[in-house]
Amino acid sequence: MTALLQLSRRIDALSEFVGRWVSWLVLAAVLISALNAVVRKAFNVGSNAFLEIQWYLFAAIFLLGAGYTMLRQEHVRIDVVLSRFTKRTQIKIEIFGILVFLFPLVLVVLDLVTPLVIKAYVMQEMSSNAGGLIRWPVFALVPAGFALLGLQGLSELIKRFAFLRGLIDDPTRKKQEKTAEEELAEAILAAEQAKKGAAK
Repeated sequence: MTALLQLSRRIDALSEFVGRWVSWLVLAAVLISALNAVVRKAFNVGSNAFLEIQWYLFAAIFLLGAGYTMLRQEHVRIDVVLSRFTKRTQIKIEIFGILVFLFPLVLVVLDLVTPLVIKAYVMQEMSSNAGGLIRWPVFALVPAGFALLGLQGLSELIKRFAFLRGLIDDPTRKKQEKTAEEELAEAILAAEQAKKGAAK
């Protein structure tokens, strides 16, 4: 079990790393959206590429952040029902959900989507919109996101079995006190302060 817990910690570290970097895509999407709106209104100039990159960034945030969201225990839960059971029963229900619903979903999506990504890459498929972007990178976000979600699901499964054996504390307790927005604001502020310190 020790080796499995080490694997779980490594997966958690990967999800944390990906989640932290993906959170910056929110800022990028906002800036691109604002720039696109200003250019359209001020100069009456537009580009489908600007619109599509916003969609791509949204897809990246949603898909690549799914494992991070699971790590932080922020996915939608049916606490109204689960809260009526003991913690051990709740954990057993979650183990059932991971094994019966999450893992099969991940495997089916990977099986169905991977050939489409390969085909889009080989054909260098482009958007049908004028000035649109190449499509395979955004298609590739689907298997990448589900693979990260499946990995985090494995980590959560290990932690739940470890909890049932009395090896770790409650793995369903949320990992943060602050919201993702507060953490992003703090990260931006810290980056600005570091720049100011380097400039002196």
